[in-house]
Amino acid sequence: MATLGGHSIDRAKWKRKSIVTLALTVLTSSQAILIVWSKRAGKYEYSVTTANFLVETLKCALSLAALLRIWGNEGVTDDNRLSSSLDEVIVFPIPAALYLVKNLLQYYIFAYVDAPGYQILKNLNIISTGVLYRIILKKKLSEIQWAAFILLCAGCTTAQLNPSSDHVLQAPFQGWMMAIVMALLSGFAGVYTEAIIKKRPSRNINVQNFWLYVFGMIFNAVAIVIQDFDAVMNKGFFHGYSLITVLMIVNHALSGIAVSMVMKYADNIVKVYSTSVAMLLTALVSVFLFGFHLSLAFFLGSTVVSVSIYLHSIGKLQR
Repeated sequence: MATLGGHSIDRAKWKRKSIVTLALTVLTSSQAILIVWSKRAGKYEYSVTTANFLVETLKCALSLAALLRIWGNEGVTDDNRLSSSLDEVIVFPIPAALYLVKNLLQYYIFAYVDAPGYQILKNLNIISTGVLYRIILKKKLSEIQWAAFILLCAGCTTAQLNPSSDHVLQAPFQGWMMAIVMALLSGFAGVYTEAIIKKRPSRNINVQNFWLYVFGMIFNAVAIVIQDFDAVMNKGFFHGYSLITVLMIVNHALSGIAVSMVMKYADNIVKVYSTSVAMLLTALVSVFLFGFHLSLAFFLGSTVVSVSIYLHSIGKLQR
């Protein structure tokens, strides 16, 4: 009976891990595709600031819903209560502001790179995160991880090689610069947020996420006023929205939830697998939707990137 019980528990864990892996892979691969697909005649007819605001609002609502469920099951405790001290809340505006700029750049980078190229270049945040881990959190990186960083740079460059043009790389200089800035913003925001969370590890993650998303909503509201106030007042908040735009917003919100589920129910190898498969899935879907040319350079580059991500994961385990 014990053996049967053990098998059923293992089967349940395997099933849950499989579902989380599949969800993260689909969400990651469809993210860039939905952003590009939401364009009409090569431009966004909707306001990207309003889209970002709705993403933060949905994430905030999901965190609150999770808290309501916890309060119903466990009751309200010091670790899961929503009320927080000023010292605890005041640290969240910094990562919220960084994510605001990074998320806005995410839309504009597609003027210079395609969806598969974006999926490749997005992996540069592994390097920025690793280096910032070393500088800010004083965490030592293994030799394997440093080698993985070099491979990652080589893979990203190889995937962007353009043999059919006078330009060596498919992505122009502006695309690379935006990808590097996004990687730095994402890396710094991620490391800073982790430092905040680990400062009080017993605190419920949904409470911390809630306050991060609240500041995200505030900053995005300010961005709407600064960048798109006239357009929103004259044309309406939801002007230019389509079913694809709504799916993109839901995708962005659920992606954050999926990553937290991976941390809770799966392991780092799942993230590696999902990222690698998502790169290839994005490329294959882009062939049919946007006429993307799947070159040998892109295939070899994405393979090298996948290997480097795996090595980085192994290096983390052996550190």
